[in-house]
Amino acid sequence: MQFDYADHRITLNMPDQPALLAEIRRRWRAGEGFALATINLDHLVKLRSDPGFRAAYAAQDLVVADGNPIVWLSRLAGRPVGLVPGSDLVVPLVQLAAEEEVPLALVGSTAEALEAAAQALRARVPGARIAATIAPPMGFDAASDAAGELLRQIEASGARMCFLAMGAPRQEMLAARGRREVPGIGFASVGAGLDFLAGNQRRAPLWVRRLALEWVWRMLSAPRRLVPRYARCAAILPGETMAALRQRRSG
Repeated sequence: MQFDYADHRITLNMPDQPALLAEIRRRWRAGEGFALATINLDHLVKLRSDPGFRAAYAAQDLVVADGNPIVWLSRLAGRPVGLVPGSDLVVPLVQLAAEEEVPLALVGSTAEALEAAAQALRARVPGARIAATIAPPMGFDAASDAAGELLRQIEASGARMCFLAMGAPRQEMLAARGRREVPGIGFASVGAGLDFLAGNQRRAPLWVRRLALEWVWRMLSAPRRLVPRYARCAAILPGETMAALRQRRSG
């Protein structure tokens, strides 16, 4: 499935988690890096108004559907994909990294949260190698000199994959820059994925997720912040639905 803008085309090119893991394994064995993004409705809202975010997203090598509305849109477009939430990718990717002996870096959140996430991953995945945990300061800018120094720090640690838990659009913009400046490293933008592991945020119960109601759970947990966000997401659905139907008609 594709999302077309005047200046960039963004392609949802990974159909499911097994295909994604197979491609990442292939890249590691070939010594190639990557940038992985998990697209959702909130990202589509931001993409409409932020040209820098569009450019960063267009530079991502691998894009998966993080949210049931994206899955439903892909079906309308006649290009169905499976649901691959970024939060559900962290442990499988660490397990794959352990199998391939790939060292990891954790970037974002706070130093305390990253250390807790690292401890949780080491406990859950024997053989996990966490080479670096880096918490950038408040106001971190992916286009700054400090971001370049951070990328060099990741490279110097020996990490070959980096989880970015900084929120959109900063994490995707840093991943796009990383692909240019340290092309041998993989970058996975996972949002709150590390905070869930650290216990800083509580994820919706499995039965809520199976009913595709995780958004309701999240909204009720922080209504002042999330009600306006979900209202903006709902507002773009008619236009995205029409775009998906046009893709279906175009074949």
